[in-house]
Amino acid sequence: MIKTVDLVKRFGDKCALDALNVEIYDGCIYGLVGSNGSGKSTLLRIFSGVYYPDGGTVSVDGYSVWNNPEVKGQIFYLPDSPHFFKNANLNEMADFYSGMYATFDRSEFDRLTTIFPISRTSKIDNMSKGMQRQAALMLAMAARPKYLLLDEAFDGLDPVMRNVLKSLLISGIEGGGMTAVIASHNLRELEDLCDHVALIHEGHIIFSDELEAVRGGIHKVQAAFKEMPPHISFEGMQILKCEKTGSLMQMIIRGEEEEILARINDLDPIFVEAIEPTLEEIFIYEMEAEGYDVKNILG
Repeated sequence: MIKTVDLVKRFGDKCALDALNVEIYDGCIYGLVGSNGSGKSTLLRIFSGVYYPDGGTVSVDGYSVWNNPEVKGQIFYLPDSPHFFKNANLNEMADFYSGMYATFDRSEFDRLTTIFPISRTSKIDNMSKGMQRQAALMLAMAARPKYLLLDEAFDGLDPVMRNVLKSLLISGIEGGGMTAVIASHNLRELEDLCDHVALIHEGHIIFSDELEAVRGGIHKVQAAFKEMPPHISFEGMQILKCEKTGSLMQMIIRGEEEEILARINDLDPIFVEAIEPTLEEIFIYEMEAEGYDVKNILG
């Protein structure tokens, strides 16, 4: 498990992480969402031991990461701009990482070279951004880390390669005991992949929950009435947002879907339906209810 307690990181006068608390349990795909400058990359760098915190604590399986080679050997951090040695090819980088990670799997590396269309002998420096990202992902997956930290994992990948990466991550979790933490500004990339999501803004985790709990807690409901019911008819319902257009009501309601529909059906609607909101919509509704301008936060 990765755990932080009141974590603080400053860069001069800027507080990048401010008393941040988070727990990431083993065997999950944890989505960390936030706009540029929210603190996502800083947090991943602290998890991996690149940065030392200015306050609070961070631990991996109960141990400090900083200056701890044994713990670092279980972590693979892939930044948003992957680094390779100058003029190196994929085979040479595999040789390097096989010396860094005792878990590096040559057979898995060979298998991945049949999945990703990357030359093993061409200079990586001369490849496109998307190809470099694929090369870095191959090396990361072949290292078979316990904790894989990905910063903007899908940046530069075409739709086919994005789906390939998602499949590899899922198989790594299910078959290899891996835990993945994926930082992204794009909720749409994560909603069919992660089983836990968190929103970070200005160095704070302002929302964190299991994806199933997030999905099941908020509903978008449309209902039409011959005569609009009085406001008192909806008392006791957790309505986050309501818009009326003629006889049509569109509501965002927190609660159990069956109970919500039963309450509205008691009001004799012409029709009523519940529509599953997207993950991005759920975050917006939850945070707007807390007073945040989430559309601005999500960029």
